[in-house]
Amino acid sequence: MKFVQLIEFKTGDIDAFNSVLDEWLAKTAGTRTAEKATQTRDRDSDRTYVHIVEFPSYDAAMENSNRPETAEFSAQLAKLCDAPPTFRNLDVLRDEDM
Repeated sequence: MKFVQLIEFKTGDIDAFNSVLDEWLAKTAGTRTAEKATQTRDRDSDRTYVHIVEFPSYDAAMENSNRPETAEFSAQLAKLCDAPPTFRNLDVLRDEDM
C-alpha cells in the first residue's frame, strides 16, 4: 500500500531550508526510498509550508526515516523552523489521475 507523509513547518528562511534539503538530496542520491516530494506554501498562513512525500509503502518510509543522513537532515531543518514540524502519516486508500 502506498504511503504519504505530510510535513507542515514554519520558517522565515525557506532559502536556507532548501539549501539543507539540496545537501540531503545530494548525499542520498540513489539510496532514497521516496518516490516523489512536493514542497508547497500555504497562501493563507505566512511562513507556513507543507512538504508532501510519497513512498511505495510505510516500510519504505520507515527505512528512509531510520537512515543516519535523514536524522542529521532533520536536526538541521529543526534549527531553521519556528516550531517543531507537524507530521501526518497517511496510508493511500485511493489515487485518481484526473
